[in-house]
Amino acid sequence: MSWLVLLNRQAGSRPEQIEKVEAALAGAGVDAEVVAPAGRLEMADCVNDAWEAGRRRFVAVGGDGTLHIVANHLVGRSERATLGLLPTGSGCDFARTFGIPSQLDAAARHLLGERTYPVDAGVLEGDFGRRYFLNVGQSGVGAAAAETAGRFPRRLGSLRYIFAFAARLPGFKSVDIEVHTPNRVIAAHALAVIFANAQFFAGGWNVAPRAAVTDGELDLQVISARKWEAPRLVPKIIRGLHLSDRTVRRLSVPSFELRTEHPWPVEADGEYLGNTPLRGSVLSAALDLKI
Repeated sequence: MSWLVLLNRQAGSRPEQIEKVEAALAGAGVDAEVVAPAGRLEMADCVNDAWEAGRRRFVAVGGDGTLHIVANHLVGRSERATLGLLPTGSGCDFARTFGIPSQLDAAARHLLGERTYPVDAGVLEGDFGRRYFLNVGQSGVGAAAAETAGRFPRRLGSLRYIFAFAARLPGFKSVDIEVHTPNRVIAAHALAVIFANAQFFAGGWNVAPRAAVTDGELDLQVISARKWEAPRLVPKIIRGLHLSDRTVRRLSVPSFELRTEHPWPVEADGEYLGNTPLRGSVLSAALDLKI
């Protein structure tokens, strides 16, 4: 069965042209149909209609946000879908975990053959309903930055997150939080909470170097650094060296509940979702990833 390739025309500062995607797929010998929905609602309709027509192999062309849209209409189905990636847009950190190249022609060749890799999906529930994510979610100052990043020019690419973080940090208030897990409760005065399924976010920051997408757990981190300590901590996070920092508490959990003194923003895969409180869990082997 051929792939249904979904091209996000709004991904990044210079979205790929459909002709270029078709040429890359044809050059790699990949049997595929390429569609370019006008927006997230039309993309959701394309996925749903294709599923009803019996299709089970999909490719997301774009960044983590595109992947988030497609995955949320594939995860939780009666059958497990196969998902491929052609990373473009402002950033696709999930693809980075698997070494899928950002060059379109090279990435297209990864769609050949039958080898797939079952991957978990994170599940978040709150005032925003129920949402799935494949890469990284967070609440607190990082989520506030993700919300703000969308207001910066697309031409900045992944730099939008860095500028947005610098803009939101001074006015963001750390609060008392409680994280309830099956085995313990963590109470802290915190600046952020990260819940990672995969390893990278924000254009290559190695935020969860111990995360694994096949272990049925989320990599949960409570960041209790003060705002003036953030500039010291961020370089460690970028390199994945922050887990031993005294302001970071990490554990692996199958589920959690986050309560905050005041509502905190929540994001996943770079998409702003809503506010705390929230519940998180894992859906094991939610998709077959084509690698």
